[in-house]
Amino acid sequence: MKVVPILTALLLSAFIGMFSETALNVALTQLMQDLSVTPATIQWLTTGYLLVLGILVPVSGLLLQRFTTRQLFITALGFLISGTLIAALASVFEVLLIGRVVQAVGTALLIPLMFNTILVVIPPERRGAAMGLIGLIIMSAPAVGPTISGLIVQNLTWNWIFWISLPFLVFALVFGFVYMQNISETTRPKFDILSILLSSIGFGGIVFGFSSAGEGAGEAGGGWESPRVIIAIAVGVVALVLFSWRQLKMAKPIINLRVFKYPMFTLGLLMVFIAMMIILSSMLLMPMYLQRGLLLTTFVTGLIMLPGGLINGAMSLVTGRLFDKYGPKWLVIFGLIIAAVTLWFFSGITTTSSVVLIIILHSFLMIGISMVMMPAQTNGLNQLPPEYYPDGTAIMNTLQQVAGAIGTALAVSLLTTRQAAYMQSHPGDPTDTGYFAQAMTVGVSGAFKMAAGMAVIGLIVAFFIKRVNVSRTKGEAQSEHLPH
Repeated sequence: MKVVPILTALLLSAFIGMFSETALNVALTQLMQDLSVTPATIQWLTTGYLLVLGILVPVSGLLLQRFTTRQLFITALGFLISGTLIAALASVFEVLLIGRVVQAVGTALLIPLMFNTILVVIPPERRGAAMGLIGLIIMSAPAVGPTISGLIVQNLTWNWIFWISLPFLVFALVFGFVYMQNISETTRPKFDILSILLSSIGFGGIVFGFSSAGEGAGEAGGGWESPRVIIAIAVGVVALVLFSWRQLKMAKPIINLRVFKYPMFTLGLLMVFIAMMIILSSMLLMPMYLQRGLLLTTFVTGLIMLPGGLINGAMSLVTGRLFDKYGPKWLVIFGLIIAAVTLWFFSGITTTSSVVLIIILHSFLMIGISMVMMPAQTNGLNQLPPEYYPDGTAIMNTLQQVAGAIGTALAVSLLTTRQAAYMQSHPGDPTDTGYFAQAMTVGVSGAFKMAAGMAVIGLIVAFFIKRVNVSRTKGEAQSEHLPH
């Protein structure tokens, strides 16, 4: 089996998908002006994307067992290319959102396929280094994405973010078509329509509910008080309870929830959940603060975020090797300490904060997150037996999307609420740039405090992590100090 070409095809596709996703974040402020929409509405370019992932990724475990690697790869690239083309041609918000949704379908197939492939073709004792290399490549996209996006928006139009991505995706499809191989046998399990329906309603309802909470925050009857938010989250929770009950009763469930009997997988999942809440909420807050608080251009915003992104990518190699040598526990603990302290300093930013301070804080935040994500995720997946890999990757990736939606919604809700409270207690002219920048900064500060609180919660849980020892002869995983 030619491992390098297979991983190259997957990583190239993931790189371009991540580029178009993160590059758009820097353009959100410009998009609000060009498309005449509010921050709560523009948020749906991110949360709508996450909503589709939250609905489709849970069934990816079933798809990985039913279809071949080549079939899923070609289908995923087909959706990514179609969505990118639609977004490139968009001139109104609705069409752009449709393009993002179609892109999300491709990503929902590609991400679990990539992680499952890694688990199958890379031996457990080398996964830390392999995941580190993968982290380096994938994190290069968020590093260069905002900078290139800023340059594009400043000199062309935001549509070119997608036009530039399109030929690379086509190349990735051709490359994968030539070199992609089928890495595992298909078992063709049956589709259980009721389970898929409950999963879609459950995860979709929760993502939709939290995303909707950002709309109308600070207004009477809006935000978390909205009946739409309450009903969506309640329906989602009930559907997930029924879904879980049905999976435990089935001989061949679409997601085998017995993966949760492995404690390090469960703890790793919780760590990744918290890290995703922090990183996605921060990636939304940073460009808004820099452009509407410090009144910087999109290009300068991208340059400011570039060092942190590059450091994050480089740290993936370091943490991968440290993970293979020392295990995850102290990496995760020190990473969360760095993240919590950095986010607390972020909560004190003002309209006069220096650019150098922002670059330093963002760089330390990226260092902290890189020390949490890969070690926690790899250690958790290592404890699973091979037959549970599709289920583990499906659950891990699904809850990452849910975490992103929750983190983004909480950040936007806090930002909007605190901004509205400031403007109410300090009356002024909303059209005055300086006044609005001050109000925006107050809102962003509150959202960063929320992220710091999440990091502290994660830090407490991290002390219970134990390294998983993987038997090279039998492929069995055990946790240190746990009964065999």
